[in-house]
Order: sequence, then structure tokens, then C-alpha cells
Amino acid sequence: MTPIALDAMGGDHGPAVPVAGAVQAARNLNVSVLLVGDQGRIESELSRHSALPSGIDIVHASDVIEMDESPGTALLSKRDSSIVVAMNLVREGRASAVVSAGNSGAVMGAASLRLGMLPGVERPAIATVLPRRSGHTILLDAGATVDSRPENLLDFALIGAMYAQCLFHIERPRVGLLSIGEEPSKGSAVTKKAYQLLSAAPINFIGNIEGKEIAQDDVDVVVCDGFVGNAVLKATEGYAELFWGLLKEKLSVGWRNRLASSFLRPAFRDVWRQLDYACHGGALLVGVNGVCVIGHGRSSPTAVENAIRVASELSEQGVVEQLAASLQQTRNSPKVGVSGRENTN
Repeated sequence: MTPIALDAMGGDHGPAVPVAGAVQAARNLNVSVLLVGDQGRIESELSRHSALPSGIDIVHASDVIEMDESPGTALLSKRDSSIVVAMNLVREGRASAVVSAGNSGAVMGAASLRLGMLPGVERPAIATVLPRRSGHTILLDAGATVDSRPENLLDFALIGAMYAQCLFHIERPRVGLLSIGEEPSKGSAVTKKAYQLLSAAPINFIGNIEGKEIAQDDVDVVVCDGFVGNAVLKATEGYAELFWGLLKEKLSVGWRNRLASSFLRPAFRDVWRQLDYACHGGALLVGVNGVCVIGHGRSSPTAVENAIRVASELSEQGVVEQLAASLQQTRNSPKVGVSGRENTN
């Protein structure tokens, strides 16, 4: 099995957390991991773990792109950074995928430059899987392209629909355009133009949707520019943590609440696992010619382990090859127009 390249220096707590996540993944998932970064620091972190599993190797990289650095400048000046070296491993066929919780702009830039883009795709997008009332919804872009043009949103819609087919096995995923109202006249100039393009695209476009509908069961793919998508994602994470914190606080007051919580704790944990980003394993950077999974900057070892799991599964499924083939076929398909909000699952 071709190993996964992990940016061991990335994230708010690299290399400690990425190394710990890699150890868990190698032990629990039977995957091989290439830890990319400063060899001395990685070896020091590995020494903290007893009975290391097999399948963990180190690829030295002399530089690190910090979380607060300008991606463009850093990529030019730090060509031996852990992010760039990890991308090169995939390009050379020594790794099947890249996982990084580091500087997302640098990850996106390195992937675009070193792996290249899928034919016909101009800009990449971060495809985040969000929980909904029944199942999951793909939101893209969640932060890769913050100055999207209408044509970029069309690409995101095409790729998002294909990704939903691969991931959820939905024959005709329902694609919605995130806006401030359902009417085609609502939204920015970019959104209005994108509405026209998506209406004429060979996808199951259901029209504009509002933010409240992301968590419902009416849409499978939500398309927006990276600025809006990232704001939606961070707000969702914040309110999930707020809800869980308030719930634990209220259930700890009084013996009746504490007694009730002892019975309800398993159900609460199941709900939290649906909302916790650490359980979803990061987001796929779609549009690039390779599997690249971006994790949260403050990822825990469990989040890193799950990101490695997702990267391994997507690589084994050949999802990038499927997206490339479907994209070519879809661009040659007849136009279908807006389908309405029927449930096609």
C-alpha cells in the first residue's frame, strides 16, 4: 500500500499532535505514513510513544511554513518546507495522498503548483462535509478561493455534484447556491451570474438556498465562494461548541439533572460525534490532480488520525480519477436547467 504523506510540522501544535495522530492511524487503521518535516523534532516526538507500530517513516524537510505567513511569499522562499516536500512525494508517486493541518493557503498553493489542476478547472475548492438532519451535505468552497468568479462557482457545482456521487452514492445530487434569498434576483452580482450558469449546467440545480437550509434535508451540495464558506464553517463549529458547553453546564446543576444526564450521556455523545469536526477527518481539496486532505489548524490526534483515514479511503477509491472522468463527461452532457426542490435520494 502506498503511504500517506503527513505534514508533521503543520497545525497549531506541530509536530507533537500530527505525530501522535500518525501513530494512532498506523496502529488502528493499518496504514503507512510518511512523516514529513524536521527529522530531529519528529524523532523526539516519536520517542514519547512506546511500542511504535510499523509503517511509520520520516522524510526530512528543512523548512516550515508557519500558520501566519503569507502563502505566496512562503512558497517561493521555502521550497524545502514540509508542505511542499509532502506534495512532491505524491507527484513522484512515493505517496498516495497528502494530509496537512498547516497553513491552508500554503497547502492550496503547493497542491495547485506541484500536483496541478484537473483539466478545465481554474481554481481549487475546499469541500467540507457537514452533518444535517439526515445524512451529510457537502459545502464548497470552505476557504480556498475567496475571490471567486461566477465561472469558478460553476466549476465548484460540477465537482461538488460528482464528489457527492462518489462519496454518498447519490445518483442526482441536489445542488444549491448559497444566497440571501431563494429568488434568482437575490444576492451579489457574482451570485446572480452564477445562478444563470448553474441553471444551464448539466446538474440537478435546485436554485438558491439560504443558510438555514444547509442543515436540512433539501440539498446535498451547497456552493459558495471561499470567503462566505469559511465564515459559515467557523460559525457552525462555534455554535456546536457553544451548544455542547451549555448542555454540559446545565446538566451538571442539581441532582435531578445529573441523574438524567447519566442515562442520556450515550445519546448526547452520539449527537456530539455528528457535530465534532475531529470525527469527520478534514476536508478534500477538490480541483487539484491528487488527493489532498486539509485538517483544522487546532486538530487533535484523533482528528489527524481521521484525516489520514479519509485520505487513505479516497485514494483507494480513486476519487480523483473518477472526478476527472466525470468532469469531462459532464461538460459534454446536455443542459438540464433548474430542477426544483424535489427529493431525488
